[in-house]
Amino acid sequence: MFLFGTLGPQELVLVLLLVIIIFGAKKLPELGKSLGESIKNFKGSVSKEKDAEKDSTKDQTPPPAA
Repeated sequence: MFLFGTLGPQELVLVLLLVIIIFGAKKLPELGKSLGESIKNFKGSVSKEKDAEKDSTKDQTPPPAA
C-alpha cells in the first residue's frame, strides 16, 4: 500500500532520532503536549459537527401522518 513499503522498527528508531536531533530533547514533551491537545480539539470539533448534523436532520423530519 505504501510507496516504500511498511515501516519497521529500524525505520521508526531512525525517525525518532531525527526528531530528537531536529527539535531537541527538551522540546519533545512540549511538542507532544501540543500535539495531544490538537488531536483532542479536532476530535471535539468533529463530534460537535456530527451532533449538529444529527440535530438538524432530526428537526427536518416531517411529522407522522394522522
